[in-house]
Amino acid sequence: MSKIEPLCAERGDEGNGYVLELQVGHLLRRAHQRHCAIFQENIGAAQLTPLQFAAMVKLRDLAEVSQNQLGRLTAMDAATMQGVIKRLAVRGLITRRPDPGDRRRLILSLSPAGEALIDGAIASGAEISRLTLSPLSPAERRTLLDLLARIAE
Repeated sequence: MSKIEPLCAERGDEGNGYVLELQVGHLLRRAHQRHCAIFQENIGAAQLTPLQFAAMVKLRDLAEVSQNQLGRLTAMDAATMQGVIKRLAVRGLITRRPDPGDRRRLILSLSPAGEALIDGAIASGAEISRLTLSPLSPAERRTLLDLLARIAE
């Protein structure tokens, strides 16, 4: 019996059919909370947030990119991206320079300190994903990731 079957049975015919614990948004939020707790416990001395980690991984992959493009690639809105970039810059983990073709646009790249930090954190990132998915079988992990990718499209 799954953890949610008793919730269905508890409600019977008297409820309106809406059980919070069975709703996709609630379950995604709970899963996200669990993942963030695992992330914070396992990221190591880097003390990065999941959003900072995502931004730095993309910067590592691309070498340099505009702030707007980085926001799109990491699914962050402009205000969130601006805060992430500001905190990374204050820590000396990224560099910002004006785009020579459009002085209003910032081009971002990892600093040497940022490169060293993200190179060390990548292994932790893989372990964090493994720990997050650990309650699932290998087939369930693939299915979950496939389904989440479809929902995220």
